[in-house]
Amino acid sequence: MTSVLHHRPIVESAPPLAMADATWHSEDDTAAWARRLATRPQLANAYITLHGDLGAGKTTLVRHLLRALGVQGRIKSPTYAVVEPHEAGGLAIWHFDFYRFDDPREWEDAGLRDIFAAPGLKLAEWPEKAAGLAPPADLAIYLEAIDEMQRHVTLKAFTAPGQALLEGLQP
Repeated sequence: MTSVLHHRPIVESAPPLAMADATWHSEDDTAAWARRLATRPQLANAYITLHGDLGAGKTTLVRHLLRALGVQGRIKSPTYAVVEPHEAGGLAIWHFDFYRFDDPREWEDAGLRDIFAAPGLKLAEWPEKAAGLAPPADLAIYLEAIDEMQRHVTLKAFTAPGQALLEGLQP
């Protein structure tokens, strides 16, 4: 056996097709960007990964995006459940948190292969924990806390749909 069979590929290891970066100065900037993202037609079947340390704002961004898409009610983090399903305006939305994901057998047991094969928006926090199982991200969002309020944001499009999603959408 080769080492390729023993090691998972690195998430988003291919060079990005497009990139953008900026600083969000407040949570209002985060919410405003999420509202702009929600208007992009390419979002309907996108797979978006969110990267950053604990407290970087990944879940906050997802909550703002889900609200902008019309999700009602409580939006909780899927940290313990791995995935939280949502629906808004006929759009299936899946919010993943792979922080506690340790066993690749969970991928099959939880039906994640079927979810990723189905239409809808997929948002994943801690995607590196599912590397080699999930498809390549259309768009990867990297969040870095500068201080309590500000975030440095880097966006990387890894697919043609991700690149289309990014076009005209400044962070």
